[in-house]
Parts: sequence; C-alpha cells; structure tokens
Amino acid sequence: MISAYTGTQIREAEQRFVQASLGAGTGAVLMQRAAYGLANAVVRELAVRGIRRYGASVAVLAGKGNNGGDGLFAAAFLAARGMRTTAVLTAGEAHPEGLAAFERAGGRVLMLTDHNAGELAASTVRADVVIDAVLGTGARGGLRGAAASLIGKLRTANHGFVVACDVPSGVDADTGEAHDPVLPADFTVTFGGAKVGLLSDPGADYSGRVLVIPIGIEEGLPWPALRRLEVEDLKALFPRPARRAHKYSRGVLGVVAGSSTYPGAAVLACRGALAAGVGMVRYLGPPEVAELVRQACPEVVCSTGTVAEAHVQAWLVGCGLDEADEQQLQRVRDAADSGLPTIADAGALPALPDVLAPQVVLTPHAGELAALLGRLGQELDRSAVEASTLAAVRQAAGLTEATILLKGATTLVASPFQDFYSQADGTPWLATAGSGDVLAGITGALMAQLGSDVGRFTARGIDPDERWAAIGAMAASLHGRAGTRASAGGPVTAGAIADCVPEVMRTL
Repeated sequence: MISAYTGTQIREAEQRFVQASLGAGTGAVLMQRAAYGLANAVVRELAVRGIRRYGASVAVLAGKGNNGGDGLFAAAFLAARGMRTTAVLTAGEAHPEGLAAFERAGGRVLMLTDHNAGELAASTVRADVVIDAVLGTGARGGLRGAAASLIGKLRTANHGFVVACDVPSGVDADTGEAHDPVLPADFTVTFGGAKVGLLSDPGADYSGRVLVIPIGIEEGLPWPALRRLEVEDLKALFPRPARRAHKYSRGVLGVVAGSSTYPGAAVLACRGALAAGVGMVRYLGPPEVAELVRQACPEVVCSTGTVAEAHVQAWLVGCGLDEADEQQLQRVRDAADSGLPTIADAGALPALPDVLAPQVVLTPHAGELAALLGRLGQELDRSAVEASTLAAVRQAAGLTEATILLKGATTLVASPFQDFYSQADGTPWLATAGSGDVLAGITGALMAQLGSDVGRFTARGIDPDERWAAIGAMAASLHGRAGTRASAGGPVTAGAIADCVPEVMRTL
C-alpha cells in the first residue's frame, strides 16, 4: 500500500529526526540522501531512454530554499559522473552549500532576471534533462515574476525529459491544487514518502511517474493522510469462496437501475456485478427493462416487487434512473433506509436525504459532486471541484456522513471519518458511456461479498469503519485495470470492461 503524506507531516518528521540525532549537520545528511537518490533516478532514466550518461546535458532550475539545494547537490553528483550541468537560479540567490558544491563540480551558473527569461528558456530546452527544483513542499501559491515567465515559456517548447524534485513547482503538496504555470514532469522524485498532492488531481496531471526515495525519516512518519492500494493489497482483500460456499453465502446484490430512456444502464450494472463474483443479483425495475436484463444476463433474478421483499446483502441504486419514475425513486429511498451497504450512482442522488451513513457510497463525477455540494449549501461549480478534488470529497463526506467516490482520471474515495484513498489504474479510454455503470456494479458486488468481513480489512491495517472507502478503492482499481486490459491502447466499450473483470481478478 502506498502511503502519502502532507508536506507538513514530512517536514515535522524531518525535524524530529534532526532533534533525535543530536548531531550538527543532520539536516545536511537528509539533503545529501535526497540529492543522491534524485541523481541516481536521472541516471537510470537516461539509460532507459538510450542517452549516454557521459556528456549528457542537465539543466537544474533552482529556487532559493531547500528544494533548490536538493537540485543543486543532485546536479553536482551528475557533474561528477561526466555530465554537462547548468543551474538557472530563479530567485537571485540559492542554497549556499548546494551552490558551492555545484560550482566545485564544475557546473555553470546562470542568473534569471526580469529581462532574460526568453534567453534562458531557449538555453534550457537544449538540455537532455531538466530538473525542476524551484518550489518545494513548503511553498504556498505558485511561481511569480521571472520564474513564472521562464516556466511558461518552457511549457510551450520542446525540451528534454523533466524531473520534478519532490513536487512540481506550483503544485500544492498537501492538496494537489495547481497554480499556473506548472511545468509537467515526466516523473517526480519525492523524498521520505509520497506527497498527497502527487496522488490527487490536478496535481497528478503534472507529476508523471512518482518515485519515492527513502531518506531515513520513514519510521517517524505519522498515520498517512492518503493511501493507494497496490497489487498485494488487492490479492489479500479480494473475496474467495470457501469450499462449501453457495450463492447466498457469496453475497446477494439488489439492483435498482434503468429506465425506458436508459435501459442499458441496468444491464451494464448487472454485468459489472456478475463479473466481480457476487453470488446472485436481484433486479427491481420496470418490466421492459427487466426483460432486457434477462436477455443479456439470464443469471439475474428479476422482479417488480419492493425493496422490503428482496433479501440481499447490499444495494446498488441509481444507474440510468428516470427522475419521473416515482416507483423507482421510492425503491432508492427504501434501499438507503434499509441500513444495508448501498452504492448510489448519479441518478439516485436527488432522491436521497442530505445525511446518510458510512456504508452508503456515493459515486459522482465532478459535475454531479458540484451539484450535490450546491444542494448542501456549498457554492462550487464543476471547475472548482476539478481544481481541488481532495478538498471537494473531504467536504462532501463530512457534510453527508457518507463515503464519497469521486470518479476521474484519479479516483478519490473519502470516508466520513476522513480516511482517503487514491487510485489511478485506468486509461483515458475508460471515459466512455456506461463505464460508470460497470464500476457501480463492481462496487456493489464487492460490498455484498466483503461488507461483513471485518477481519480481512483489519489484517491489512484498515480500520473497520474505513472499510467502505477501501472497498470503493478496490472497485476503482479493478475497474481501471479491466479497462486498461480491454483497451490495449485503443477505444473500449463498457461491455468490454465488464468482460475483462474476471480475467483481472484471476490474474490477481
């Protein structure tokens, strides 16, 4: 499991390490470790790209703080390995020890001014590697003045691969908010632990691959601010039927979805649920939609009855609902009132009460989350949600007391207990009609199978109250991996995503 921390958490851990060491220069040791890790990451990337190390050119954009010091020390290491290094000092001054080491190694120093941003940008784009070490985890707000002008010019130019030192300059390490201009990195080398802002949108848009370099503070880190499930977590958490399992013991999912306008949503939700291994699916809905579900999924038990008459372990509600269908909306309300684990897709949100419970998982996209927050008295539009996704899900989970799964390139899941997960296992080709219905089906299936299995989660260090958020993260990861497998780099349909779910589960 990847654990991510705020910049404040990392800086406090560094300070405790320095104090506990009781030795002069301990802070410099941490900087040396970070710089050495950054330099080695650059060397490995050059090899991967087939660029000879000796004679390769490196340009480091160095701010005046510790982040700039990391970059300068790293560039000094690279110069000692035969690379041609140039430092562009973006603030008129630099970390003294880092700059001295860089100059001793033979690096060339250029000073950014209000008048030479264009000239230095033209020089920088010729480098094989650009290291962004302007702003670090303690920075608030974005680049200003000549530094902003330089980065703005580099963004529109062809240049060598970009490595961000700790965080891309302008990305808030705590929230993922991005303050233009930001230079997109091919990968980010971060120190001590992943930063929350690198695993949240829009910060993740600029971070590229994230490589964590241990520097010795890791044992002193607190509970992470955000986590990401990896393959080993999925292997441990995915349900497996016991030898004497039967369809009821493997979970029964009730589905309230579909309408005459969107009958396919019910089909895709049921297909997603069946693919994710639930023992049985019971469908409640209009007869014409039920007939389509029967034809596509003969395993599904269809009914026109009530929620109270259906014996299930979890509910899925909302996919493709018609706001004028009062019978379906009443089923939505009854499912939410049942106390059972419930996943509510977009169509259900207007029918639900403002305050829910942790076992209710809401799955909006950014526009739907903005509408939900607006209903709760928070004036945010879609662009505001997209500009600060972590803050938006935190706020929504706190106000609704439900678990919020915000769909996107990076899917964020927030529990009302302020536990957060981030998953980014998919492909842009997943942005297709019906994909969210399949995700809802997968999530519902996992909730029906795992909702009562508290021990499985505690064994993985997940608090029982937090397990609904973890299940949402599992579903998002499985959905993303299935979409990536189905896509193989090209267009994909929602049905193809569902088809690949069992294969991904077998692989895991």
